[in-house]
Amino acid sequence: MTTVSEPSSPLPIRHVVLVDASGYIFRAFHAIKILNSPNGTPVNAVYGYITMLMKLLDDMKPDHIAVIFDSARKTFRNDQAPSYKANRSEPPEELVPQFSLVREATRAFNFDCIELNGFE
Repeated sequence: MTTVSEPSSPLPIRHVVLVDASGYIFRAFHAIKILNSPNGTPVNAVYGYITMLMKLLDDMKPDHIAVIFDSARKTFRNDQAPSYKANRSEPPEELVPQFSLVREATRAFNFDCIELNGFE
């Protein structure tokens, strides 16, 4: 039988940062003029998103980063208030292909990606 003992000294407080991916993505998209990859895919939001994450790492020096992504499905807020974000338009055409690229970039940096159905 395995037993677990209390640590002899308290664990250090860790510096954890949670990032709102949507906030970073939309901010980057609107702040940087359209940039395209060699195959023509828009990447300005990806570039800006990565730049902001690197600045965050440099400035805050966290022990851990987790990036929170909005679920593509409706959330519990939609059930509580059907008018919630009802008038929000679809994202710009140039931004749509960048969502998956941002997720890929986040995983490439070995940051945790968190996305829960029903939440944003």
